[in-house]
Amino acid sequence: MEKVKAKKHLGQHFLKDESIAKAIADTLNLEGYTDVLEIGPGMGVLTKYLLEKPINTYVIEIDTESVTYLDENYPKLKDKIISKDFLKYNINEIFDGKQFAIIGNFPYNISTQIVFRTLEFRDQIPEFAGMFQKEVAERICSKKGSKVYGILSVLAQAFYDVEYLFTVDENVFIPPPKVKSGVMRMRRKENYSLPCSEKLLFTVVKMAFQQRRKTMRNSLKSLNLSDNLREDTIFDLRPEQLSVEQFIELTQKIEANAV
Repeated sequence: MEKVKAKKHLGQHFLKDESIAKAIADTLNLEGYTDVLEIGPGMGVLTKYLLEKPINTYVIEIDTESVTYLDENYPKLKDKIISKDFLKYNINEIFDGKQFAIIGNFPYNISTQIVFRTLEFRDQIPEFAGMFQKEVAERICSKKGSKVYGILSVLAQAFYDVEYLFTVDENVFIPPPKVKSGVMRMRRKENYSLPCSEKLLFTVVKMAFQQRRKTMRNSLKSLNLSDNLREDTIFDLRPEQLSVEQFIELTQKIEANAV
């Protein structure tokens, strides 16, 4: 069949530079898993390099035209093409509790949701790599004190070591996006279970950054904290001034001292 046309409503921008596709595939270290799930393969520019590796490559693609193209052009993907929406699909229908990596040239309109979904399955995903809009990749990898440091930065870095790898120019895509892209990688920490309630950490981080100009004392006041805890100097800070470790410590204190 003819090449697939990029669909704006799906946020599709097809990568045409083979060297970049290979470089993205090579970001995976292939340790601790034998299965890889590629999200949004399109016409398979990245897929072909994954299929050369000693792993089981699965792809998940919501665009039926792309699914047909992959089916016709990549016989190695037989029975490994999932024609579903990654954000809604129960991945354990395929992986059944096993460890697997995620990779992709992610559609920009849902890329942050893909990361949050990955965090939900962190027990099964030791490695995650791929291409985002540059500012999103930078946000995930940013440290405290940065203007772009936020919810995604803290929650991703609580469980994963994150690394911004390289920038990709607009002109290597069809059609070219209006922004540059960035490739980043997350490798799950060896000891990624936290010494605090993970659910409460998510709550604290989200509440704090939803009012990022306020001090922690003001943004967390609805948590009904004890007067003694509210005097802690950490509450004088704004959320972007707290490291990931400080957010975890704060969550521990809230667990121990909340009224």
